[in-house]
Amino acid sequence: MIIALAAIASAVFMGINIGGNNAAAAMGAAYGARARTKKQAVILIAIFSLLGAVLSGEDVIRTLGEGIIPGNTITLTAAIIATSAAAISLFIGNILKVPISASQSAVGAIVGIGVFYGILDIQLLSQIVGWWIATPVLAFVLAYLSGKYLHPRLVVWLVEHESEAQIRSTIAKLLTVTGCYVAYSAGANNAANAVGPLVGAGFIDQTTGAVIGGLTLGIGAIVIGGRILQTVGTEIAEICTIRAIFIEAIAAIIVHGASLQGIPVALGQVVPAAIIGIGCANKGMDTMKSKTVKRIVVMWVTSPLIAGLIAYTAIRLVS
Repeated sequence: MIIALAAIASAVFMGINIGGNNAAAAMGAAYGARARTKKQAVILIAIFSLLGAVLSGEDVIRTLGEGIIPGNTITLTAAIIATSAAAISLFIGNILKVPISASQSAVGAIVGIGVFYGILDIQLLSQIVGWWIATPVLAFVLAYLSGKYLHPRLVVWLVEHESEAQIRSTIAKLLTVTGCYVAYSAGANNAANAVGPLVGAGFIDQTTGAVIGGLTLGIGAIVIGGRILQTVGTEIAEICTIRAIFIEAIAAIIVHGASLQGIPVALGQVVPAAIIGIGCANKGMDTMKSKTVKRIVVMWVTSPLIAGLIAYTAIRLVS
């Protein structure tokens, strides 16, 4: 009974921290563009994170639950340790108001468990790391090109063909659509980070895990998501509403594509990378607050290492 409660508590704690960190970062672009209030942003994140987890989250749950550590190696105790270790890493990021990667923390914790047992799917792990490297680079490049070439042309076209009121209405609708798509993609990809190890241990099935993961992401977005919105939306680069649309669309497509492949990727990297890319296209490197960017990059690198070390140490102590 106690172990079961600990398992549920670890998943809830992890999900809430994901909701406050990566899922909240999903609408940082629109919040920075002042197209949505903080309250509107977190409510939309909560709703669409749940939908994404339930409708499209099972492939990534399968990867984290049964892929990285093959077979039935993960025990319930190991699953609790992995989930808790990743949650602690994310909690540190939330305290520092830095959007770090829930996926990297979760994978790092699972790898720590796998190293202890001496069982890891190195090929799958290499594929995941490859996606981690490629996705922020792709987001930066696409956002830079969009900001450099598509954005000016779109602005000219809107000015020539639409009234000011029509432009505002169109932009508001597009931001709503793209922001909800990002939140949906976040739910599909990040719910696994909260419940994947528990599914791998056979404690819950994939469908139940998707529901629990989605609900806790939503709660986290509402309770603590506003802190990360402030960092992503206002402290990295100046964002206008049209640029925010490009950022959200690029992030959503990349993360959703990874989810369809069952790959847990770093939304907390993709969104800031896109913001940085479009900021560079607009005014060069001077648009960014270098201290904020440096702090984010440091946490990107250290979060999986911290989670992995905590998980490895804990499983060693209890075994």
